[in-house]
Amino acid sequence: MTMTKTCIDSTRFGRIEVDEEAVITFTQGLFGFEDYRRFVVLCLDEKSPFRWLQSLEEPSLAFVVIEPRHFMPDYAPTISDADAEALGLDADTPVLTYVIVTIPAGKPEQMTANLMGPIIINAATRCARQVIVEDDCYSTKHNILQELTKRREEAREGTDAGTYAQSQSEHSNR
Repeated sequence: MTMTKTCIDSTRFGRIEVDEEAVITFTQGLFGFEDYRRFVVLCLDEKSPFRWLQSLEEPSLAFVVIEPRHFMPDYAPTISDADAEALGLDADTPVLTYVIVTIPAGKPEQMTANLMGPIIINAATRCARQVIVEDDCYSTKHNILQELTKRREEAREGTDAGTYAQSQSEHSNR
């Protein structure tokens, strides 16, 4: 079986050839970029959690994206029934979630993620939509490094607490 390929001469990455199966179609485009509907997620470094959402229609249009589980494992956005229906989602549908990352020039430590407007992809159909979540606890500028630091400190405290409990247990058994 021959797989259909599509190509784009990206201004950022040069010539890109991707399988048509990897193409993600946004029925409404991204907020502010409604005219562009066909994208592909590029992984340039397997060790990095960051990916590029590259437009196949506009060579200069690409966004840094990340799966929120990499810095916020408990991220669980609530999307509207209308969005879920438009994407053809049900309880058994495999879903991919990405958020767009903003990195201020020269200040990567201040990078933020838009948790309020995630990109939801029906992994079975490759149909996608950027949605507005119904949760008040998420923002459009969630600091990624602060979240990672907070998670590390919580993990360290949990480890320290476990070490302390083990130490107390060993002490009481003497």
